[in-house]
Amino acid sequence: MPRLKRDPSALNDDVYDGLAGFRMAMRRFLAFSEAALSDAGVTSQQYQALLIVRTAKNRQVRIRDLADQMLMHHNGAVQLIDRMCAAALSERIPAEDDKRTVMIILTPKGEGVLETLAKVHVEGMLINEPLLAESLSRLRQVIELA
Repeated sequence: MPRLKRDPSALNDDVYDGLAGFRMAMRRFLAFSEAALSDAGVTSQQYQALLIVRTAKNRQVRIRDLADQMLMHHNGAVQLIDRMCAAALSERIPAEDDKRTVMIILTPKGEGVLETLAKVHVEGMLINEPLLAESLSRLRQVIELA
């Protein structure tokens, strides 16, 4: 029976194992994250926006900058901020340098929700760290040996 030739440029099985492990770690973390966010009554987009505002200079951000960082259109960011303001997570204030520009800041409630969720997410990341680190290490070893 004729033998099939192996493509020399084909990826090693270990690469697929590393990719599968990495994806599994990410999916586990994302499932964990979605459950934590749901329990807190916050969407994934709202949590990301809270993080962006919290890490911005002076803890305030222009809507267009928020939209850019979240890879969304300006009108989508406006709608997201509308929902966050309605939930008392954030508020709009005029920019100090240009009163026509609107800045987004966190409310005390938004800061509290973010603090709680950040602690939960750090814990979840550390739980998934071994699988993630092992998968990345396996990929690095396979690539370096190639």
